[in-house]
Amino acid sequence: MGKTQMNQRPAGRRITPQRAHFRRLAESAEIGTVTRGQLAILVQSLPCVGLINGTESHLLMALINTAQADTFDKSGRPIVFKSNQQLAFEIGRSAGRVSRLLSRLFDAGLITMQDSGNYKRYPVRNGEGEITDGCGVDLRILIARYNELDELVTKARAEKKAADAAARRYRGALRNARQALAIGAEHSARIVRLIEGRIERVRDIVEGAGKPSSHLLRRVTALLDWFVERMMRLPRRSEEALEARKVTCPHAENDIHKQTTTPYLLADSSQERRSADAEQLNSLKAGSASQWAFEESLRRRRSELKRPQHLPQAMVALQDVVRAVPALKTYGLTPNSWADLARAVPLMCRFAGISEDARRRAVDLMGEQQAAVAVAVTLEKYDRQDVKSPGGYLRALTDRAAAGELHLARSIFGLAARNSLEVTH
Repeated sequence: MGKTQMNQRPAGRRITPQRAHFRRLAESAEIGTVTRGQLAILVQSLPCVGLINGTESHLLMALINTAQADTFDKSGRPIVFKSNQQLAFEIGRSAGRVSRLLSRLFDAGLITMQDSGNYKRYPVRNGEGEITDGCGVDLRILIARYNELDELVTKARAEKKAADAAARRYRGALRNARQALAIGAEHSARIVRLIEGRIERVRDIVEGAGKPSSHLLRRVTALLDWFVERMMRLPRRSEEALEARKVTCPHAENDIHKQTTTPYLLADSSQERRSADAEQLNSLKAGSASQWAFEESLRRRRSELKRPQHLPQAMVALQDVVRAVPALKTYGLTPNSWADLARAVPLMCRFAGISEDARRRAVDLMGEQQAAVAVAVTLEKYDRQDVKSPGGYLRALTDRAAAGELHLARSIFGLAARNSLEVTH
Protein backbone atom coordinates (compact mmCIF):
# COMPACT_ATOMS: atom_id res chain seq x y z
CA MET A 1 0.00 0.00 0.00
CA GLY A 2 1.21 3.47 -0.86
CA LYS A 3 1.66 6.14 1.69
CA THR A 4 -1.31 8.40 2.27
CA GLN A 5 -0.43 12.05 1.67
CA MET A 6 -2.05 14.56 3.99
CA ASN A 7 -2.58 17.96 2.34
CA GLN A 8 -1.98 20.56 4.98
CA ARG A 9 -4.36 23.51 5.13
CA PRO A 10 -2.63 26.61 3.69
CA ALA A 11 -1.73 29.09 6.39
CA GLY A 12 -3.32 32.48 6.00
CA ARG A 13 -5.97 33.94 3.76
CA ARG A 14 -5.99 33.36 0.01
CA ILE A 15 -3.96 35.99 -1.83
CA THR A 16 -4.92 37.35 -5.23
CA PRO A 17 -3.28 40.07 -7.34
CA GLN A 18 -6.09 42.43 -6.39
CA ARG A 19 -5.66 41.79 -2.68
CA ALA A 20 -1.92 42.25 -2.99
CA HIS A 21 -2.57 45.60 -4.66
CA PHE A 22 -4.88 46.64 -1.81
CA ARG A 23 -2.22 45.75 0.74
CA ARG A 24 0.34 47.92 -0.99
CA LEU A 25 -2.22 50.75 -1.25
CA ALA A 26 -2.89 50.50 2.49
CA GLU A 27 0.81 50.92 3.25
CA SER A 28 0.83 54.20 1.30
CA ALA A 29 -1.97 55.76 3.41
CA GLU A 30 -1.17 59.04 5.16
CA ILE A 31 -2.25 58.46 8.75
CA GLY A 32 -3.74 61.55 10.37
CA THR A 33 -5.50 63.00 7.32
CA VAL A 34 -8.84 61.33 8.07
CA THR A 35 -10.48 60.93 11.47
CA ARG A 36 -12.42 57.95 12.76
CA GLY A 37 -15.62 60.00 12.72
CA GLN A 38 -15.23 60.77 9.03
CA LEU A 39 -14.73 57.09 8.26
CA ALA A 40 -17.80 56.16 10.31
CA ILE A 41 -19.98 58.59 8.34
CA LEU A 42 -18.55 57.32 5.07
CA VAL A 43 -19.12 53.65 5.92
CA GLN A 44 -22.77 54.29 6.79
CA SER A 45 -23.30 55.73 3.29
CA LEU A 46 -21.43 53.06 1.31
CA PRO A 47 -24.47 50.78 0.80
CA CYS A 48 -26.10 53.47 -1.37
CA VAL A 49 -23.18 53.11 -3.80
CA GLY A 50 -23.79 49.37 -4.14
CA LEU A 51 -20.24 48.54 -3.12
CA ILE A 52 -21.36 46.65 0.01
CA ASN A 53 -24.66 45.67 1.61
CA GLY A 54 -26.10 46.57 4.98
CA THR A 55 -24.63 43.62 6.87
CA GLU A 56 -21.15 44.29 5.51
CA SER A 57 -21.52 47.94 6.43
CA HIS A 58 -22.53 46.91 9.96
CA LEU A 59 -19.43 44.75 10.32
CA LEU A 60 -17.18 47.47 8.94
CA MET A 61 -18.71 49.97 11.37
CA ALA A 62 -17.98 47.57 14.24
CA LEU A 63 -14.35 47.35 13.12
CA ILE A 64 -14.00 51.14 12.97
CA ASN A 65 -15.56 51.58 16.42
CA THR A 66 -13.21 48.93 17.81
CA ALA A 67 -10.11 50.84 16.72
CA GLN A 68 -9.20 53.60 19.14
CA ALA A 69 -9.48 57.20 17.94
CA ASP A 70 -5.77 57.93 18.52
CA THR A 71 -4.79 55.14 16.14
CA PHE A 72 -6.01 57.36 13.29
CA ASP A 73 -3.64 60.14 14.34
CA LYS A 74 -0.10 60.48 13.07
CA SER A 75 2.20 57.67 14.16
CA GLY A 76 -0.90 55.54 14.78
CA ARG A 77 -1.87 52.29 13.13
CA PRO A 78 -5.59 51.42 12.90
CA ILE A 79 -5.50 47.62 13.06
CA VAL A 80 -8.22 45.52 14.73
CA PHE A 81 -7.23 42.33 16.53
CA LYS A 82 -10.66 41.01 17.56
CA SER A 83 -11.48 37.42 16.74
CA ASN A 84 -14.27 36.35 14.43
CA GLN A 85 -16.18 34.98 17.42
CA GLN A 86 -16.17 38.35 19.16
CA LEU A 87 -17.15 40.22 16.00
CA ALA A 88 -19.92 37.69 15.37
CA PHE A 89 -21.27 38.33 18.87
CA GLU A 90 -21.30 42.11 18.31
CA ILE A 91 -23.15 42.04 14.98
CA GLY A 92 -25.38 39.06 15.70
CA ARG A 93 -24.01 36.70 13.07
CA SER A 94 -22.11 33.40 13.15
CA ALA A 95 -18.32 33.23 13.11
CA GLY A 96 -18.36 31.55 9.70
CA ARG A 97 -20.56 34.33 8.34
CA VAL A 98 -18.15 36.94 9.72
CA SER A 99 -15.23 35.19 7.99
CA ARG A 100 -17.05 35.34 4.65
CA LEU A 101 -18.01 38.98 5.20
CA LEU A 102 -14.39 39.87 5.91
CA SER A 103 -13.36 38.22 2.65
CA ARG A 104 -15.94 40.29 0.76
CA LEU A 105 -14.70 43.50 2.37
CA PHE A 106 -11.16 42.50 1.44
CA ASP A 107 -12.20 41.91 -2.18
CA ALA A 108 -14.02 45.28 -2.22
CA GLY A 109 -10.86 47.06 -1.11
CA LEU A 110 -12.32 48.35 2.16
CA ILE A 111 -10.02 46.39 4.49
CA THR A 112 -6.80 44.43 4.22
CA MET A 113 -5.95 41.40 6.31
CA GLN A 114 -2.80 39.72 7.51
CA ASP A 115 -3.30 36.28 9.05
CA SER A 116 -0.84 34.46 11.26
CA GLY A 117 0.10 30.83 10.91
CA ASN A 118 -2.48 29.76 13.50
CA TYR A 119 -5.09 32.37 12.38
CA LYS A 120 -4.69 34.29 15.60
CA ARG A 121 -4.79 38.11 15.58
CA TYR A 122 -2.31 39.91 17.75
CA PRO A 123 -0.24 43.14 17.76
CA VAL A 124 3.54 43.44 17.71
CA ARG A 125 4.72 46.31 19.92
CA ASN A 126 8.08 47.99 20.37
CA GLY A 127 9.76 48.82 23.65
CA GLU A 128 7.62 51.95 24.07
CA GLY A 129 4.38 50.04 23.66
CA GLU A 130 3.59 51.34 20.16
CA ILE A 131 2.21 48.91 17.59
CA THR A 132 4.76 48.37 14.86
CA ASP A 133 3.23 45.34 13.18
CA GLY A 134 0.54 42.76 13.75
CA CYS A 135 -1.78 40.21 12.32
CA GLY A 136 -5.35 41.45 12.07
CA VAL A 137 -7.78 43.62 10.12
CA ASP A 138 -6.02 46.70 8.74
CA LEU A 139 -8.23 49.80 8.16
CA ARG A 140 -5.55 51.99 6.58
CA ILE A 141 -6.90 51.37 3.09
CA LEU A 142 -10.04 53.31 4.05
CA ILE A 143 -7.82 56.31 4.71
CA ALA A 144 -6.01 55.85 1.40
CA ARG A 145 -9.28 55.58 -0.53
CA TYR A 146 -11.32 58.08 1.47
CA ASN A 147 -11.50 60.78 -1.23
CA GLU A 148 -12.38 58.22 -3.91
CA LEU A 149 -15.14 56.61 -1.85
CA ASP A 150 -16.51 59.94 -0.66
CA GLU A 151 -16.77 61.11 -4.27
CA LEU A 152 -18.68 57.94 -5.16
CA VAL A 153 -21.16 58.56 -2.34
CA THR A 154 -21.63 62.20 -3.37
CA LYS A 155 -22.24 61.18 -6.97
CA ALA A 156 -24.72 58.46 -5.94
CA ARG A 157 -26.66 60.94 -3.82
CA ALA A 158 -26.79 63.45 -6.67
CA GLU A 159 -28.02 60.76 -9.07
CA LYS A 160 -30.66 59.63 -6.58
CA LYS A 161 -31.83 63.20 -6.12
CA ALA A 162 -32.02 63.73 -9.88
CA ALA A 163 -33.87 60.44 -10.35
CA ASP A 164 -36.40 61.32 -7.64
CA ALA A 165 -36.96 64.76 -9.15
CA ALA A 166 -37.39 63.24 -12.61
CA ALA A 167 -39.86 60.67 -11.23
CA ARG A 168 -41.92 63.37 -9.50
CA ARG A 169 -41.89 65.47 -12.66
CA TYR A 170 -42.99 62.45 -14.70
CA ARG A 171 -45.89 61.65 -12.37
CA GLY A 172 -47.03 65.27 -12.50
CA ALA A 173 -46.77 65.36 -16.28
CA LEU A 174 -48.77 62.11 -16.56
CA ARG A 175 -51.47 63.53 -14.30
CA ASN A 176 -51.58 66.77 -16.31
CA ALA A 177 -51.84 64.82 -19.56
CA ARG A 178 -54.80 62.81 -18.29
CA GLN A 179 -56.49 65.95 -17.03
CA ALA A 180 -55.93 67.60 -20.41
CA LEU A 181 -57.70 64.63 -22.01
CA ALA A 182 -60.63 65.06 -19.63
CA ILE A 183 -61.13 68.72 -20.57
CA GLY A 184 -60.28 68.35 -24.24
CA ALA A 185 -63.93 68.32 -25.28
CA GLU A 186 -63.36 70.78 -28.13
CA HIS A 187 -61.30 68.17 -29.95
CA SER A 188 -62.83 65.36 -31.93
CA ALA A 189 -63.24 61.96 -30.30
CA ARG A 190 -60.74 60.49 -32.76
CA ILE A 191 -58.04 62.97 -31.76
CA VAL A 192 -58.69 62.39 -28.05
CA ARG A 193 -58.50 58.60 -28.48
CA LEU A 194 -55.31 58.95 -30.50
CA ILE A 195 -53.53 61.01 -27.86
CA GLU A 196 -54.91 58.85 -25.06
CA GLY A 197 -53.43 55.78 -26.73
CA ARG A 198 -50.06 57.49 -27.05
CA ILE A 199 -50.08 58.53 -23.39
CA GLU A 200 -50.85 54.98 -22.27
CA ARG A 201 -48.06 53.60 -24.47
CA VAL A 202 -45.64 56.02 -22.85
CA ARG A 203 -46.81 54.89 -19.41
CA ASP A 204 -46.34 51.24 -20.39
CA ILE A 205 -42.78 51.99 -21.51
CA VAL A 206 -41.91 53.57 -18.17
CA GLU A 207 -43.53 50.84 -16.08
CA GLY A 208 -41.98 48.14 -18.24
CA ALA A 209 -38.52 49.55 -17.59
CA GLY A 210 -38.77 48.54 -13.90
CA LYS A 211 -36.44 51.19 -12.52
CA PRO A 212 -36.22 53.77 -15.31
CA SER A 213 -33.25 56.09 -15.50
CA SER A 214 -33.57 59.82 -14.99
CA HIS A 215 -32.67 60.35 -18.65
CA LEU A 216 -35.60 58.19 -19.78
CA LEU A 217 -37.96 59.94 -17.37
CA ARG A 218 -36.90 63.35 -18.64
CA ARG A 219 -37.52 62.35 -22.25
CA VAL A 220 -40.90 60.84 -21.41
CA THR A 221 -41.85 63.93 -19.39
CA ALA A 222 -40.99 66.18 -22.32
CA LEU A 223 -43.19 64.03 -24.55
CA LEU A 224 -46.12 64.23 -22.11
CA ASP A 225 -45.71 67.99 -21.89
CA TRP A 226 -45.82 68.08 -25.67
CA PHE A 227 -49.13 66.18 -25.60
CA VAL A 228 -50.56 68.68 -23.09
CA GLU A 229 -49.47 71.61 -25.24
CA ARG A 230 -51.19 70.12 -28.23
CA MET A 231 -54.39 69.54 -26.24
CA MET A 232 -54.24 73.09 -24.88
CA ARG A 233 -53.55 74.39 -28.39
CA LEU A 234 -50.32 76.10 -27.44
CA PRO A 235 -47.93 77.13 -30.25
CA ARG A 236 -44.92 75.08 -31.16
CA ARG A 237 -41.68 75.93 -29.46
CA SER A 238 -38.74 77.00 -31.57
CA GLU A 239 -36.66 74.16 -30.11
CA GLU A 240 -39.10 71.60 -31.45
CA ALA A 241 -37.67 72.01 -34.93
CA LEU A 242 -34.49 70.41 -33.59
CA GLU A 243 -36.46 67.52 -32.11
CA ALA A 244 -38.55 66.83 -35.24
CA ARG A 245 -36.95 63.43 -35.71
CA LYS A 246 -37.64 62.36 -32.12
CA VAL A 247 -41.32 63.29 -31.99
CA THR A 248 -43.83 62.19 -34.59
CA CYS A 249 -45.50 65.24 -36.09
CA PRO A 250 -49.28 65.00 -36.65
CA HIS A 251 -48.96 66.99 -39.89
CA ALA A 252 -46.36 64.88 -41.67
CA GLU A 253 -46.66 63.05 -44.93
CA ASN A 254 -43.98 61.12 -46.83
CA ASP A 255 -41.38 62.33 -44.29
CA ILE A 256 -41.96 65.95 -45.37
CA HIS A 257 -43.19 68.28 -42.65
CA LYS A 258 -46.17 70.45 -43.56
CA GLN A 259 -46.18 73.76 -41.75
CA THR A 260 -49.57 74.48 -40.24
CA THR A 261 -50.89 78.02 -40.14
CA THR A 262 -53.65 77.53 -37.62
CA PRO A 263 -53.28 77.50 -33.84
CA TYR A 264 -55.57 74.44 -33.68
CA LEU A 265 -52.76 71.97 -34.23
CA LEU A 266 -54.80 68.84 -33.57
CA ALA A 267 -57.65 69.74 -35.86
CA ASP A 268 -57.82 69.31 -39.61
CA SER A 269 -56.34 72.52 -40.98
CA SER A 270 -57.22 71.94 -44.62
CA GLN A 271 -60.17 74.32 -44.37
CA GLU A 272 -58.51 76.84 -42.05
CA ARG A 273 -57.21 80.07 -43.57
CA ARG A 274 -55.62 82.94 -41.76
CA SER A 275 -55.86 86.65 -42.34
CA ALA A 276 -53.03 88.93 -43.32
CA ASP A 277 -52.89 90.27 -39.76
CA ALA A 278 -52.44 86.77 -38.30
CA GLU A 279 -49.14 85.29 -37.12
CA GLN A 280 -47.14 83.88 -40.03
CA LEU A 281 -45.17 80.94 -38.73
CA ASN A 282 -43.30 80.44 -41.97
CA SER A 283 -43.89 83.22 -44.46
CA LEU A 284 -41.39 81.85 -46.98
CA LYS A 285 -43.49 78.73 -47.46
CA ALA A 286 -46.87 80.45 -47.48
CA GLY A 287 -48.97 80.82 -50.59
CA SER A 288 -48.47 83.75 -52.97
CA ALA A 289 -51.64 85.57 -51.86
CA SER A 290 -50.83 85.07 -48.19
CA GLN A 291 -47.22 86.12 -48.79
CA TRP A 292 -48.34 89.29 -50.59
CA ALA A 293 -50.75 90.13 -47.77
CA PHE A 294 -48.07 89.52 -45.17
CA GLU A 295 -45.56 91.77 -46.95
CA GLU A 296 -48.25 94.41 -47.37
CA SER A 297 -49.00 94.30 -43.65
CA LEU A 298 -45.30 94.61 -42.87
CA ARG A 299 -45.01 97.72 -45.04
CA ARG A 300 -48.06 99.20 -43.36
CA ARG A 301 -46.66 98.51 -39.91
CA ARG A 302 -43.28 100.03 -40.78
CA SER A 303 -45.00 103.19 -41.96
CA GLU A 304 -47.10 103.29 -38.82
CA LEU A 305 -44.04 102.94 -36.63
CA LYS A 306 -42.75 106.18 -38.06
CA ARG A 307 -45.85 108.02 -36.89
CA PRO A 308 -45.90 109.71 -33.49
CA GLN A 309 -47.28 107.36 -30.85
CA HIS A 310 -50.57 108.34 -29.25
CA LEU A 311 -51.34 106.19 -26.26
CA PRO A 312 -54.94 106.28 -25.01
CA GLN A 313 -55.50 108.36 -21.95
CA ALA A 314 -58.35 106.33 -20.43
CA MET A 315 -57.11 103.75 -17.93
CA VAL A 316 -59.03 101.12 -16.02
CA ALA A 317 -58.70 99.81 -12.48
CA LEU A 318 -57.04 96.47 -11.81
CA GLN A 319 -60.27 95.16 -10.26
CA ASP A 320 -62.09 95.88 -13.53
CA VAL A 321 -59.48 93.89 -15.45
CA VAL A 322 -59.82 90.92 -13.08
CA ARG A 323 -63.62 91.11 -13.32
CA ALA A 324 -63.52 91.33 -17.12
CA VAL A 325 -60.96 88.55 -17.61
CA PRO A 326 -62.00 85.46 -15.62
CA ALA A 327 -59.42 83.52 -17.64
CA LEU A 328 -56.78 84.95 -15.29
CA LYS A 329 -58.35 83.01 -12.44
CA THR A 330 -58.80 79.96 -14.63
CA TYR A 331 -55.08 79.79 -15.39
CA GLY A 332 -54.05 80.68 -11.83
CA LEU A 333 -52.74 84.15 -12.75
CA THR A 334 -55.00 86.38 -10.64
CA PRO A 335 -52.88 89.51 -9.96
CA ASN A 336 -52.77 91.51 -6.75
CA SER A 337 -51.06 94.49 -8.36
CA TRP A 338 -50.19 95.88 -11.76
CA ALA A 339 -46.67 94.51 -11.31
CA ASP A 340 -48.10 91.01 -10.88
CA LEU A 341 -50.12 91.43 -14.07
CA ALA A 342 -47.06 92.61 -15.99
CA ARG A 343 -45.01 89.65 -14.73
CA ALA A 344 -47.76 87.25 -15.85
CA VAL A 345 -47.68 88.54 -19.45
CA PRO A 346 -45.14 85.96 -20.77
CA LEU A 347 -47.20 83.13 -19.29
CA MET A 348 -50.44 84.55 -20.67
CA CYS A 349 -48.80 84.74 -24.09
CA ARG A 350 -47.79 81.11 -23.79
CA PHE A 351 -51.32 80.04 -22.88
CA ALA A 352 -52.83 82.07 -25.71
CA GLY A 353 -50.19 81.17 -28.29
CA ILE A 354 -48.80 84.68 -28.78
CA SER A 355 -45.28 84.91 -30.15
CA GLU A 356 -42.45 86.67 -28.38
CA ASP A 357 -42.16 89.19 -31.21
CA ALA A 358 -45.83 90.21 -30.90
CA ARG A 359 -45.52 90.58 -27.14
CA ARG A 360 -42.32 92.63 -27.36
CA ARG A 361 -43.82 94.94 -29.97
CA ALA A 362 -46.92 95.50 -27.85
CA VAL A 363 -44.79 96.41 -24.83
CA ASP A 364 -42.64 98.78 -26.89
CA LEU A 365 -45.62 100.67 -28.31
CA MET A 366 -48.08 100.56 -25.42
CA GLY A 367 -45.94 100.25 -22.32
CA GLU A 368 -45.90 97.35 -19.87
CA GLN A 369 -49.17 98.15 -18.08
CA GLN A 370 -51.32 98.76 -21.15
CA ALA A 371 -49.71 95.86 -23.00
CA ALA A 372 -50.54 93.59 -20.05
CA VAL A 373 -54.19 94.67 -20.29
CA ALA A 374 -54.19 94.04 -24.04
CA VAL A 375 -52.70 90.58 -23.59
CA ALA A 376 -55.27 89.81 -20.87
CA VAL A 377 -58.11 90.85 -23.19
CA THR A 378 -56.62 88.68 -25.94
CA LEU A 379 -56.36 85.71 -23.57
CA GLU A 380 -59.99 86.11 -22.50
CA LYS A 381 -61.26 86.29 -26.06
CA TYR A 382 -59.11 83.33 -27.06
CA ASP A 383 -60.44 81.37 -24.09
CA ARG A 384 -63.98 82.19 -25.21
CA GLN A 385 -63.01 81.15 -28.78
CA ASP A 386 -63.97 84.60 -30.05
CA VAL A 387 -60.46 84.92 -31.50
CA LYS A 388 -58.81 82.16 -33.54
CA SER A 389 -55.48 83.93 -34.01
CA PRO A 390 -54.41 85.51 -30.69
CA GLY A 391 -51.10 86.71 -32.12
CA GLY A 392 -52.80 88.44 -35.01
CA TYR A 393 -55.39 89.98 -32.69
CA LEU A 394 -52.69 91.40 -30.40
CA ARG A 395 -50.84 92.81 -33.40
CA ALA A 396 -54.06 94.48 -34.55
CA LEU A 397 -54.44 96.04 -31.09
CA THR A 398 -50.85 97.22 -31.26
CA ASP A 399 -51.45 98.81 -34.66
CA ARG A 400 -54.47 100.64 -33.26
CA ALA A 401 -52.42 101.82 -30.31
CA ALA A 402 -49.75 103.16 -32.67
CA ALA A 403 -52.44 105.03 -34.61
CA GLY A 404 -54.02 106.35 -31.43
CA GLU A 405 -57.27 104.45 -32.07
CA LEU A 406 -57.10 101.86 -29.29
CA HIS A 407 -59.76 102.00 -26.55
CA LEU A 408 -58.98 99.20 -24.12
CA ALA A 409 -61.34 100.62 -21.51
CA ARG A 410 -64.30 99.89 -23.79
CA SER A 411 -63.17 96.30 -24.24
CA ILE A 412 -62.69 95.84 -20.48
CA PHE A 413 -66.08 97.25 -19.56
CA GLY A 414 -67.74 95.32 -22.39
CA LEU A 415 -66.24 92.03 -21.24
CA ALA A 416 -67.15 92.77 -17.62
CA ALA A 417 -70.75 93.48 -18.59
CA ARG A 418 -70.88 90.31 -20.66
CA ASN A 419 -69.60 88.25 -17.74
CA SER A 420 -72.15 89.83 -15.42
CA LEU A 421 -74.97 88.93 -17.79
CA GLU A 422 -73.75 85.35 -18.06
CA VAL A 423 -73.57 85.02 -14.27
CA THR A 424 -77.06 86.55 -13.90
CA HIS A 425 -78.61 84.19 -16.41
